[in-house]
Amino acid sequence: MTQVRTAVTLDTALKLGLTEEEFEMVKEKLGRLPNFTELSIFAVMWSEHCSYKNSIFWLKTLPREGKNLLVGAGEENAGLVDIGDGLACAFKIESHNHPSAIEPYQGAATGVGGIHRDIFTMGARPIAALNSLRFGDPERPHTRHLVKGVVKGIGDYGNCFGVPTVGGEVYFHSCYNQNILVNAMSVGIVRVGETVSARADGPGNPVFIVGSRTGRDGIHGATFASADLTEDSADDLPSVQVGDPFQEKLLLEASLEAIKTGAIVGMQDMGAAGITCSTSEMSARSGTGMRIDLDKVPTREPDMQPFEILLSESQERMLVVAEKGREQELIEVFEKWDLECARIGEVTDTGRLEFYMHGELVADVPAEELVLGGGAPVYQRPYTKPRYFREISKFNPHKIEVPDDLKEVAQRIFQSPDIVSKRWVYEQYDSMVRTNTMTTNKPSDAAVVRIKGTRKALALTTDCNSHYVFADPYKGTMIAVAEAARNIVCSGGRPLAITNCLNFGNPYNPEVYWQFVYAIKGMGDACKQFDTPVTGGNVSFYNQTVLKDRVEPVHPTPTIGMVGLLEDIDLHTTLDFKHAGDSIYLLGNVTNDIACSEYLRLIHGIEYSPAPQFDLIEEHELQKLLMQVIREGLVESAHDVSEGGLFVALMESAMVRGLGFDIETMEAFRKDAFLFGESQSRVVISVGPHKEDQLLNLLSRNHVSFIRLGEVTEGELLIDGEDYGQVADWKKVYDTRLEQVLEQ
Repeated sequence: MTQVRTAVTLDTALKLGLTEEEFEMVKEKLGRLPNFTELSIFAVMWSEHCSYKNSIFWLKTLPREGKNLLVGAGEENAGLVDIGDGLACAFKIESHNHPSAIEPYQGAATGVGGIHRDIFTMGARPIAALNSLRFGDPERPHTRHLVKGVVKGIGDYGNCFGVPTVGGEVYFHSCYNQNILVNAMSVGIVRVGETVSARADGPGNPVFIVGSRTGRDGIHGATFASADLTEDSADDLPSVQVGDPFQEKLLLEASLEAIKTGAIVGMQDMGAAGITCSTSEMSARSGTGMRIDLDKVPTREPDMQPFEILLSESQERMLVVAEKGREQELIEVFEKWDLECARIGEVTDTGRLEFYMHGELVADVPAEELVLGGGAPVYQRPYTKPRYFREISKFNPHKIEVPDDLKEVAQRIFQSPDIVSKRWVYEQYDSMVRTNTMTTNKPSDAAVVRIKGTRKALALTTDCNSHYVFADPYKGTMIAVAEAARNIVCSGGRPLAITNCLNFGNPYNPEVYWQFVYAIKGMGDACKQFDTPVTGGNVSFYNQTVLKDRVEPVHPTPTIGMVGLLEDIDLHTTLDFKHAGDSIYLLGNVTNDIACSEYLRLIHGIEYSPAPQFDLIEEHELQKLLMQVIREGLVESAHDVSEGGLFVALMESAMVRGLGFDIETMEAFRKDAFLFGESQSRVVISVGPHKEDQLLNLLSRNHVSFIRLGEVTEGELLIDGEDYGQVADWKKVYDTRLEQVLEQ
């Protein structure tokens, strides 16, 4: 095979995504001019996607310690928390935004596959998947194309792989018209002490590549993810990987079986940057090196160049370091599952990665200099408050008149794509495979997944209202953490820890970087308050579209994936009203706040307003009270107030069983704010007559405000005596509206 002998210049480096300064750093670290393969290695490992060079300084300020934490941020492929009974929960969320914007089906599918591999590479069996999806205007044909492709990609991969998709969120806004967001989360279970580290200990130990063969798909995918989307980005289609869920299922079972042999020293998924990333990160963690023979890597295509083999992001592959002398045990397991298991090198004590092709040394680079926390560059970018805050400061709620017909307002809000049921989406996902999901027919604010063999369950959620973060990154991100915790508490759980997927625009834009910095500060303060340490996640910059006349960043979207624990499945609390005649209460303060609400955007056309009212201490007190109320068995249902305000929360609790409600608003407050405002730290609960006095005694002894709204009805909807119709009629619109929009 004739190898590429491209002459390396500054122009080469710039085309690969490096800066002039970084090109000089590469030469300095090597003590010479790199060849093309070596430069490609540095380019992909120092890309934003792999190195976090513009974010790591601020990420290190996040809380990383907690009483349940077993593995923290950056230590392994995923976070790990102790859930008792000798079990631990591994979980992580990551983005696959740019690939999904270009090729939605494969982009989303491989995002699901990649995040599951991060979990079972540690030795944990994935038991649940969640996602957070953002699309543009649903009236646009291109948006509808992307939605259908992404949802089908997620559904097909997850359903074939055999892990239930149990929760998520879907939002629409024009800022995501070209650059959609596809964030995928995986959750797994493993016995404490039976995990495998992503390390390359022991010079002389053999190195294997297992799973699928290596092809040309995904080459420079990490670099592609670290650049702006433009009107010509479709030309980058080869950067999108291709997934095979059936192959991944075999790889899952083979990997878990191989781990049980005890012959594996370390293992890492081949995600972004492929062999380059896994060899460098595993070696750097152990202070070792590797000698790799690239011609021994099983390939799908002939005449692949060394840099192509190194940078390929072909899916369903692992790098495994085995204990010397036990190679055959490993080979036999993977042969049993009909998977490639090729020895491609060994661990060395040099601290360097030496890549050979047919006996010729084609790249020789120091492992430590490539990785996050090692020699990769770290930047603190300048930041400045965005100019659009001038528009936000002009908002005056007193100039917003309360509409005369609030029933008509409610009907319009109830047709918003952000509010209506996402049934069209989630019905394409298998939520019942493995038979652990408790919320398929018993909906709660968080997904609840039983842990077989115990009385325990996990409560899982993904949350972020990017409108709030756009309006105030600090407060908006605190709200995202608080809502995730609130959803878990409403479901009967106790929040344990978070993972995050930080979706922002170009970090070289000072206004975007300001959003990022203050989002991190808000996340840190909220996580400290709720004792939910950050176990890791993903930073996704460059989420913006470069058009001919302007640049459009997406709204800052720091998606929070949170895991909580139900110590007993009997604590599971659903959101639905249970019986006509039960009393309905609102916990939390009522305010005149209409800022940043769906009501304000949809009815009054106002995009610029402050984030809704939120107080971190008040929120924490509410959640502590709610946990006590649920543990004493005093409520029939609990549901947090979020998008659409109190009216939507009441409707969501009513529609499940076809019940209704009869409530009274409070004259001291604007009626539109009372019904549709989105001020935080509020929860709707219902209680049966036989426990109402006991509930009131408990509530009155605490410092959380509460009011009795009214009672559950047989199906009619009444607000201040006005007839809002039958719940069944509203439910028809709620269930079918999104499908009508997407299928038009």
